[in-house]
Amino acid sequence: MSLNLKPGNDVGVILISHGSSLPFASDVFSEIAVKFKKVINCPVEIGYLEFSKPTISQAVDNLSLKAVDKIIAIPIFLADGIHTLVDIPLILGMEKKEADPRFLDGVYPDDHYLNHLDGFDFDGEIVLLDCIGSDPLILQILKSKVDDVFINSDTLNNENTGIVLVSHGSRLNYNSEFINELLRMFKDETDYKVTLGFMELTDPSIPIAINEFLKDNTFENLIVVPVFIAHGMHTKRDIPKILKLPSNIKHSHHHDHDHSHNHKNIGMEFNGKIIYLDPIGSNPLLIDIIKQRVDATINK
Repeated sequence: MSLNLKPGNDVGVILISHGSSLPFASDVFSEIAVKFKKVINCPVEIGYLEFSKPTISQAVDNLSLKAVDKIIAIPIFLADGIHTLVDIPLILGMEKKEADPRFLDGVYPDDHYLNHLDGFDFDGEIVLLDCIGSDPLILQILKSKVDDVFINSDTLNNENTGIVLVSHGSRLNYNSEFINELLRMFKDETDYKVTLGFMELTDPSIPIAINEFLKDNTFENLIVVPVFIAHGMHTKRDIPKILKLPSNIKHSHHHDHDHSHNHKNIGMEFNGKIIYLDPIGSNPLLIDIIKQRVDATINK
């Protein structure tokens, strides 16, 4: 990866993450930041939406202390949702990009966290980039993970093994559009039999998706691909619970905002082997995506 940026400290970058009450996400994003700093020629900070430190506001202050006059903030989220379209813009002092479906009148209760945001001391320009989206390199990362499972097995093949992409789900349509586009790309560019399911908020649920998948296929194995950047409560506890896989993570997280979960098991009709993969992590191709987006903004 080449260094295309002009030298100097006039521009800084914030990699924005959701954060998690478990350490996995912070570990992964620290790795992402370390790798990204090696290929970029400007100050870089991580800013977390919740649970972890530094917060997004603290990341802005940290860059302000490094004498930058322009900040490029990029949400390391795979798909748009309330966080990227409402929460993050408001935290950065911008207009939200879409009406908040939680409060359509735009009025938040007195105790809502958006009424109690930390301020920051920065009078330069802040540019908020889009989230990662259905970039072809994301397909390459996920496909490589699945390929490795087949390569390292003497028994798995396309007839006895199906692929299930698992996403979080959202009240907005963007998450569904993102994962459905990845599904289309998977089907167009591979010979795998693949479907998708959502953990919550969006249909089909994971059990329903698997049940429908099994109506047309006789699988002995399912490779479940969590389409997430990093492990957290959802990938370590919630999704394994839905899949009836063991998990030693107890229900210990909470959200300050309304985030209703539905983890009811509605009867998954599969008794074969489930191979549950790790999320994307600090894959070099993810670093490539981030660098391409930042370079394009800097070099406009």
